[in-house]
Amino acid sequence: MHLTRTQVPDPTLLQAFECAARHGSFTKAADELSLTQSAVSRQIKTLEEQLGVTLFERVRKRVILSAAGHQLLPQISRLLAQSEELVMTARAIAAGDDVLSIATLPTFGNRWLMPRLPDFMARHPGLMVDIASRSRPFDLSAEHFDLAIHYGQPVWAQATCKYLCSETILPVASPALLQRAHVSRPQDLEKTPLLQLATRPGLWAEWFQLQGIDSQNAYKGSRFDEFSMIIEAAVRDVGIALLPLYLIENEIESGKLQIVFDRPMSTDNAYYVVLPYGKQDQSMGQAFQSWLLDQVRSKPDRAGSDINAGKIE
Repeated sequence: MHLTRTQVPDPTLLQAFECAARHGSFTKAADELSLTQSAVSRQIKTLEEQLGVTLFERVRKRVILSAAGHQLLPQISRLLAQSEELVMTARAIAAGDDVLSIATLPTFGNRWLMPRLPDFMARHPGLMVDIASRSRPFDLSAEHFDLAIHYGQPVWAQATCKYLCSETILPVASPALLQRAHVSRPQDLEKTPLLQLATRPGLWAEWFQLQGIDSQNAYKGSRFDEFSMIIEAAVRDVGIALLPLYLIENEIESGKLQIVFDRPMSTDNAYYVVLPYGKQDQSMGQAFQSWLLDQVRSKPDRAGSDINAGKIE
């Protein structure tokens, strides 16, 4: 089934719906949009007629999102956000600015990329970067990213993957926790609270196995779905964490976290720079990829390994 352009709702109708849903009020939406309450009500009624669903339930003097409204709201919000990005990108282009759109893993972006990004920006005056967090593979071309930073295997549809680095993982904890726990050998970790990464549930089991320990508690402990939360939990004395060193450079240097045992473990996956087909020759994307590789090569690993030629040996 194909829709004609006249069957596609006007963006102003979608904006009225999103605003009313966010506020839970037509009146507050009208204030934000500089419209009358009746105008917002008419726009939403028109949208309901075009979509063939009821978006709000009118209960006395209140409006409540219907089941259909709840289901459509995330998609409409995402569509409006993409429209805003389009306008900002167009304005940047009109101003003669270069724009580089990057998708990165959340914790990698916050803890590794952001502290180094000023160096890249200084090398390319006038460049604007558009950086978004993505935890899983997605359609690069559909979301119009120039490149992505990906952890896993070198596989991505309609794109090429350039090896960036592996990761070295070590057990770390706060000094206060280590004083209380009296950890002197790897077996002692069996009796300490372990912090688990929900997306990599087997990390502790792999580390214990590498030490020749048949652990009964490798899967126990508080669970978090991002490294950033585990890092904060470890700093706050919640437990002992297995963490990649490049994510906790500041905490190690400041003494907020300490390496419990200098027994590193390398994971099977690695980090890659992903370039979509059609943008392989984009000069700024290539420049950013080369800069990333240089940054990785220049940083020695505190576990005693060197990050060399884009690889932790």
